[in-house]
Amino acid sequence: MRNQQNGDNNKYMIPAAPMMPPCMYPPGTVYNPIGVPPWAGVQPSLPPTGTPGVQPVPSQPPTGTMPQQPGPPVMDKEYIQGYLKTVIGRPIKAEFILGTNMFLDREGILVDVGIDHIVMRESRTDDLLICDLYSIKFVTVFY
Repeated sequence: MRNQQNGDNNKYMIPAAPMMPPCMYPPGTVYNPIGVPPWAGVQPSLPPTGTPGVQPVPSQPPTGTMPQQPGPPVMDKEYIQGYLKTVIGRPIKAEFILGTNMFLDREGILVDVGIDHIVMRESRTDDLLICDLYSIKFVTVFY
C-alpha cells in the first residue's frame, strides 16, 4: 500500500523550471519594460558596446521625422469638456456620484473648464469650487 502511494505521488511530480538567463538589456533602455518610459523625457542609457546581439539605441530620431510630442487635449463639442466650454458664464448644476450610491449636487456659475476638472463660482458664497470632471454624471445648464 505504501509503495503504491509513493508511486502515485511521483507520477504527479512537476519537474523544476529551467533557470532563465539574466536580462541582457541594462536598466533604463527602451528594451527594458521596467526602465524609464519613453514619455518621461529622460534619455535612456546606451547598452555597453561589448554586449553581443544588442544594437545601441540612437539618441536622435532619423532625419526627416518629427519626434512624438503630446498634443493638446481634444476640446471639440463632441466631448463634454468642449461642450462645457461653450456655456462658460452660465449658471449650472452639476450632479456627482461618490462611491457606489451617494449622489451630491452643486450649483454655481461655470467659470472655467480644464482637462479633468471644472471651476464653478458658488452663488451663495462667491467661493470658487473646483470639481472633478470624471465623477460628474449630469450637468444642468440654466438659460
